[in-house]
Amino acid sequence: MNDTLLTAVRRYVEAYADPAGLAHTPIAGLTTIRATAPSGLVYDISRPLVCLVLQGSKQVAMGTRAFSFRAGDSLLITADVPTVSQVTGASSDAPYLSLVLDLDLSVIAELTVEMQADPAAAGIPVHAQPTDAEVADAALRLMRLLDHPAAVPVLHAQLVRELHYWLLAGRHGAAIRRLGWPDGHFRRVARAVAILRTGFAQPLRVDSLAQAAGMSPSSFHHHFRAVTSLSPLQFQKQLRLIEARRLLRAEGMTAGSAAFAVGYESVSQFTREYSRMFGLPPGKDTQAERRGAQ
Repeated sequence: MNDTLLTAVRRYVEAYADPAGLAHTPIAGLTTIRATAPSGLVYDISRPLVCLVLQGSKQVAMGTRAFSFRAGDSLLITADVPTVSQVTGASSDAPYLSLVLDLDLSVIAELTVEMQADPAAAGIPVHAQPTDAEVADAALRLMRLLDHPAAVPVLHAQLVRELHYWLLAGRHGAAIRRLGWPDGHFRRVARAVAILRTGFAQPLRVDSLAQAAGMSPSSFHHHFRAVTSLSPLQFQKQLRLIEARRLLRAEGMTAGSAAFAVGYESVSQFTREYSRMFGLPPGKDTQAERRGAQ
């Protein structure tokens, strides 16, 4: 891993990080992250992305599989899947530092055609590999571009495209290629996932989702679970609970208000499902988080 990339990310995140350690850049989908201590468990439904770890270590679990990666590794997630992550190696002297880029499916589709790449066989949507030198070099030039704000709108697109190219050409290529086929199951399911992400508080209409994906309801159920590891109903439930947890912690909402805000009609059902996912009922979970922060 190029130490200059580590320096560039450290300088940026130290200047712009919010209290959570995130520093979003002017380039859409490009984020730098810092943690000065090991973290608790973070629940999320991740979007397709690549995470370049520059310092420290982290673990990500999907279902029964766990992936550990450290400085010099990159984590690839190729579908909207539920993950539980935890920073495992970080301190004030040597914080965890990483660079995250959301994968652009339209760019991948264009490059897949131009590279005349064959479609890849189905596989798990989470991968951890050593970062290719070409990927690190392209990431460094993208970070350097941030030092020239006037140039960002003009030049960032070609550098993001180049970074996607090296990902496709490198160790992660086979896993990424299946995202590039417009009529592939990944892209079809992604259309339904986008609807669920924006309308998770609304009643679930599987027929409408299947229609958006261009599949029959039975085929949609099968392929949705194959891509995301969840049924549409389970996917919606996790989106609701993750957002409710954010409302409880960041907005200070009561359990009842958070439950109704994310689409639950029964507070008792919300409490049961929240406890099942996070291990504690809403009130105790929020109290435990505040004690940990103190």
